Amino acid sequence: MKMELNKEYVLALVAIVLGLIAGSFLMLLTGNNPFQGYYFLIRGGLMSIERVGNTLATATPLIFTGLAVAFAFRTGLFNIGAAGQMLAGGLCATAIGLTFAWPKAILLPTAVLGALLAGALWGFVPGYLKSRFNVHEVVSSIMMNWIAYWTVYYVVPGYFKGPYLETESRKISEAASLKVAWLTKMFNGSYINLGFFLAVVAVIIITFILNKTTLGYELKAVGFNRHAAEYAGIRSNRNIIVSMMISGALAGLGGAAFYIGYASNIQIGVMPSQGFDGIAVSLLGANSPWGVFFAAVFFGLLHSGKGFMNAMTNIPPEIADSIIATIIYFAATSILIERSWDRLKKYLRGAK
Repeated sequence: MKMELNKEYVLALVAIVLGLIAGSFLMLLTGNNPFQGYYFLIRGGLMSIERVGNTLATATPLIFTGLAVAFAFRTGLFNIGAAGQMLAGGLCATAIGLTFAWPKAILLPTAVLGALLAGALWGFVPGYLKSRFNVHEVVSSIMMNWIAYWTVYYVVPGYFKGPYLETESRKISEAASLKVAWLTKMFNGSYINLGFFLAVVAVIIITFILNKTTLGYELKAVGFNRHAAEYAGIRSNRNIIVSMMISGALAGLGGAAFYIGYASNIQIGVMPSQGFDGIAVSLLGANSPWGVFFAAVFFGLLHSGKGFMNAMTNIPPEIADSIIATIIYFAATSILIERSWDRLKKYLRGAK
């Protein structure tokens, strides 16, 4: 298992290298120097403590949604509903933050817990439909995305919009925010917030659950072969629901990290792209919790640095998005890369 995971990491690195090479050709086609472009792209995300903080803040929701998708993948499920679970979590956290006037020590944990429970609820529905009626989780989780989208569309203007605002909720108070003054000051005013530390804790907990607990063993067993797991006495239906609820809870925490951490309110009419980017993060991270963490930070670096690259070189920021898309493509087709490598090795052996 360890050897197989190491091979997946190698393939992820190959996908990154191939994506960067493809990005170099795009820069050349636009008449720019790729070495200069990558220099300013990386520098834009790391050139100062503030930029580092912004990179980590951008990566934080991706860590949660990547973990959500990876956890489902590791248990044989495809959770494409992370965007809706993130919205549900963000709406619940925002609603709690705007409704109650409690001290921060009570209000903030309550808002985060509310986001976790809302995401878990949004994951429970496709998990239950899968276990009870064998409804494919891709179909049901996509439908749950739109239920969350239209719920936000109705609830925010109806109950939480501020004066003179039609598409946004009121701004949450400092007591309900994951931003804290000491952390903002430490990173010279960046967007980094306590959500990043929650994400690190989530990575550690999910790693422990998957690798060190009976629950993790049973969840992975159902993922590998549901019928064999049932024959061994494992309750597969229960584990499907539990897996989707844990996955949804992680995405819900991503909603809290984004809407009461990175931002300070929630807007209608926007499906968070981080929910779908989590699929890419999971693929690049080989569905491993720590792999997801580093893949999310890498994507955060690209997103954070592309504006600086554009300002310094006039390379379109869309080039960075194209690099990300190409890396995702190569990560998704890693089986072809593996087969090509095996054929090359056979050819070289034959040549000898």
